[in-house]
Amino acid sequence: MSIPNEALQKLVQEIETQAINAQREINVVKAAIISKQRDIRMLELTSTEVKQLSHDTKVYEGVGKMFMYTPVNNVQTRLVSETAELKFDIANLNKKLHYLETTHKNSREHIDQIFKSGGR
Repeated sequence: MSIPNEALQKLVQEIETQAINAQREINVVKAAIISKQRDIRMLELTSTEVKQLSHDTKVYEGVGKMFMYTPVNNVQTRLVSETAELKFDIANLNKKLHYLETTHKNSREHIDQIFKSGGR
């Protein structure tokens, strides 16, 4: 029993669309991971610099168009929490990346299987 050409063509087209969308999302997720890794590096560098300051050093953070005095301990706590949050985001993005790569691989395998079977 073979599948009609129109149905086979429609099936291949749907699987191909799914593979293309997965590939597009893979690129977006990879870019987001790289961006968050860069942010982590910047936060860690800032944290290293802040740790070298004495506790009586005045530290100012930008708030809109002005700067406000913030104790060194508060700055360090904020940097640590932001770094942890970014690491959590990266872990979630890696899970999503794995899912998308699996989806893309499966779509390609299905298309190959359809062509090899010749629509039978």
